[in-house]
Amino acid sequence: MGRPPTRPKKLKDGYYIEVRNTGAASGIKIRRDTEDEMALAVKDYEKSKDVIILGESVNGKFINDAKPVKKKK
Repeated sequence: MGRPPTRPKKLKDGYYIEVRNTGAASGIKIRRDTEDEMALAVKDYEKSKDVIILGESVNGKFINDAKPVKKKK
């Protein structure tokens, strides 16, 4: 057993949302290829979870300057 990684994972190109249980401090990032697919995923998950739209990632960095948008049910 080795030491766990401390460097964050590199992000693939695409659109990201973060999905959390209601009231949780952390969640998982979900990637979609297009903005329309991301909007459909937001619509599906916002029924039972807290959804944060992170935006578009290119070369491992988010290209939009807007702050993450929270969507609540």
